[in-house]
Amino acid sequence: LLCFSGDHLKVCSQGYTCCSQEMEEKYSQQSKHDFRNAVVELSNHLQTMFSSRYKKFDEFFKELLENAEKSLNDMFVRTYGRLYMQNSELFKDLFVELKRYYVGGNVNLEEMLNEFWARLLERMFRLVNPQYHFTDEYLECVSKYTEQLKPFGDVPRKLKLQVTRAFVAARTFAQGLAVARDVVSKVSAVNPTPQGTQALLKMMYCPYCRGLVSVKPCYNYCFNVMRGCLANQGDLDTEWNIFMDSMLLVAERLEGPFNIESVMDPIDVKISDAIMNMQENSMQVSQKVFQGCGQPKTLAQGRTARSVSESGFSARFRPYNPEERPTTAAGTSLDRLVTDVKEKLKQAKKFWSSLPGNICNDEKMSVGTINENECWNGSAKSRYDFAVTGNGLASQVNNPEVEVDITKPDMVIRRQIMALRVMTNKLKNAYSGNDVDFIDIS
Repeated sequence: LLCFSGDHLKVCSQGYTCCSQEMEEKYSQQSKHDFRNAVVELSNHLQTMFSSRYKKFDEFFKELLENAEKSLNDMFVRTYGRLYMQNSELFKDLFVELKRYYVGGNVNLEEMLNEFWARLLERMFRLVNPQYHFTDEYLECVSKYTEQLKPFGDVPRKLKLQVTRAFVAARTFAQGLAVARDVVSKVSAVNPTPQGTQALLKMMYCPYCRGLVSVKPCYNYCFNVMRGCLANQGDLDTEWNIFMDSMLLVAERLEGPFNIESVMDPIDVKISDAIMNMQENSMQVSQKVFQGCGQPKTLAQGRTARSVSESGFSARFRPYNPEERPTTAAGTSLDRLVTDVKEKLKQAKKFWSSLPGNICNDEKMSVGTINENECWNGSAKSRYDFAVTGNGLASQVNNPEVEVDITKPDMVIRRQIMALRVMTNKLKNAYSGNDVDFIDIS
């Protein structure tokens, strides 16, 4: 190696050196490239995890709805035959709205379910009273009695509660996984400042210019450089950890009372129970409606609609045998998916505050942790005497290695912190069983 006076160098020591100005510039670009790669490599693992889990949950929830609809359709065709097929759009609409809600549509679940039961009551009322003619105004009056008369028993109230809680939790959890994936993607694209680039060059390649090719940076020295270069990422940590905790709480809800699988799987049986209930109480229900809405006109002789008993509507409902049931959605169960993702969420906590240390511990960096007197301290092969600075932007005011302007936070990261806050609020509401739609702040 040719070594000479380093007056021409901008960052590395201007004493005795083996680097030309051109080499220093190349090393500067290389240090930037190495740093970016190290961040992306560690973040990619996390991003892929959230991306794959989001796909799995999304596929599972959509397939679950498809299976529930198919199961209901098959059973109602077998049980009620033509009568069901003549009214099948009512049930089709129910699933269309549930799917629309799940994919982020503006659907009020409670209102939609109330509308379903009101429409079902109108259809059923006609079928159990085939001798009368009902105008649209009369049927509107009938639907007002849905709450008061409880013609379907307690099924609508219970189902409304179960469906609302389960769908809110499922949709919000899937959204949370997508938000986590996007945050990691945006935040891991790091562009070091000119001061950060200088610090990286000084740490990674300036020892080469001194002929100290095999000497690695001192651990605390590396820590300070990384904390300075990742100051803004460090600020994500608090909000990220709160977000992970909220995801874990909703995950527990998905396993327990808000389990969408245990709500949707037997939805056909529940709706059929409600229909049976209406049939059994049709006399009392009809009398009360006639009292409140007035006596309807009788149909002319010979024009009477076929009665329910003639049409076979009173056929007892036969649920599937377990082996006849459609296969579990996406070839797995919700419990299995949740158990897997909970483990991953726990591991993802403190990712941003651990990032500087993880980069310094990376094999490619292999910092000098064995002998703290035999490592590169920024100017020589010797001990590093400065203390390690804290995490985040504000702590960098005393960073001895990287000059950081703490008055200029990174706007990309501020936006991601806000996105995490918004999603955490949605998760907290989902945990309580509430559906609150937030304005999309992006």
